[in-house]
Amino acid sequence: MRTVLIAGAAGFLGRHVAQEAERRDVTLALMSHRRPVHATGPGRRVVSADLADPDSLRGVCEGVDVLLHCASYIGTTPEANESVNARGTRNLLAEAHRADVPRIVYVSTASVYGRGTFRGAGPAQLVRNPGSPTSLSRAAAEDAVLEAGGVVLRPHLVYGPGDTWMVPGLVRLLRALPGTVEGWTARISVISVRDLARLVVGSGLAPAADLTSNTYHATHPVPVTSETLLRAAAACALLTWPQRRLSVPQARELLAADSQSSRALDMLRTDHWFDGMPLWRDLRLVPSPEFAADFPESAQWYRRTLLPA
Repeated sequence: MRTVLIAGAAGFLGRHVAQEAERRDVTLALMSHRRPVHATGPGRRVVSADLADPDSLRGVCEGVDVLLHCASYIGTTPEANESVNARGTRNLLAEAHRADVPRIVYVSTASVYGRGTFRGAGPAQLVRNPGSPTSLSRAAAEDAVLEAGGVVLRPHLVYGPGDTWMVPGLVRLLRALPGTVEGWTARISVISVRDLARLVVGSGLAPAADLTSNTYHATHPVPVTSETLLRAAAACALLTWPQRRLSVPQARELLAADSQSSRALDMLRTDHWFDGMPLWRDLRLVPSPEFAADFPESAQWYRRTLLPA
């Protein structure tokens, strides 16, 4: 029976990864810093540690066969990003090296590519160009993981229970704009958090010979249009779909004071579609149905979260 350590087990993705791993014949170590983690069933233990504090990590990887690194900091403060994502990852990898952990999987982000138009390319065909403190620090974490012989997964947009970024961000954008914007036909890569958890755990437990790369896009193979995403978000928040059509300059002017929504506007106006099929193929897994059929399973959770009681 292999022992799996999940770093960030109390986070959005980490909680789902833990649930997926519990379905496997493994012993689980669930690591978190501040948020509580509840271990259920035999062969489960909770580890309290801080990526930014090397002393707190001492011994966390003892007897571990697979390290699933799902911990990350997302914010605008360069020092916090550097402390957790870059130096924190190196701290964790140093402990994994000391304990001779044979498999390391790090969940990064497609934002390491920066701004641009992306149409069905794989990681080997793209050049990283991170522009934000978060993506810069996570690119540095990728480098450390790859140097240690680990595997890097790059999801783009992730939806499902626990999401505080994707759908809430779309709702914020819709509330700020009184109309649709040119370019809502752009194709976007998404993945449900449940599917992403399957890919993370699968990457950790797969035979080494099955993995044909050390860097993968972790997305659903079929992209969705920006309009499809926005309409789904509008339905969750009970927002009326606007009939007015805005030009890009008009939309930019309306969002001038909201940098987060301005970035979302830029992304939704151009293709951000990454080839995720190789990972599914290597792991011999079948993705869930496409977004339109899969999202309703998460919609009820979003309604409870987005609407007042």
